Amino acid sequence: MKGFVDNIQTLTERNADFRHVLYTGKNLQLVLMAIQPGEEIGEETHKDRDQFFRVEKGEGEIIIDGNRSRIKSDDAMIVPAGARHNVINTGKSALQLYTIYAPPEHRDGTVRVTKADAIALKEHFDGKTTERG
Repeated sequence: MKGFVDNIQTLTERNADFRHVLYTGKNLQLVLMAIQPGEEIGEETHKDRDQFFRVEKGEGEIIIDGNRSRIKSDDAMIVPAGARHNVINTGKSALQLYTIYAPPEHRDGTVRVTKADAIALKEHFDGKTTERG
């Protein structure tokens, strides 16, 4: 197995895609996100998975079960399984972050350039990992 080794800050700051799955393991998944000004992930709840976020660039807000917090570069957030949450870009440039789902949420290799693409082309983890080859 090769795992994943790379500069996550550089990859995150260069990412312009709303969602870009970098690595999918059996028990967790690494995903880059770029949320445009005024845009949000959209309120969601993952009943069976925890989620970690880290902001590399930009500013915004995270809401976890009604608790609103300002977020900025270098901040990390954890959303426990079952918590209703949303991430909102309140800044003037893209909010660039990465997230780790445990267990995975999306199909390995998924890239959605815009939020509209992500909404229109829904997909969920199908059990196939990056290491499958």
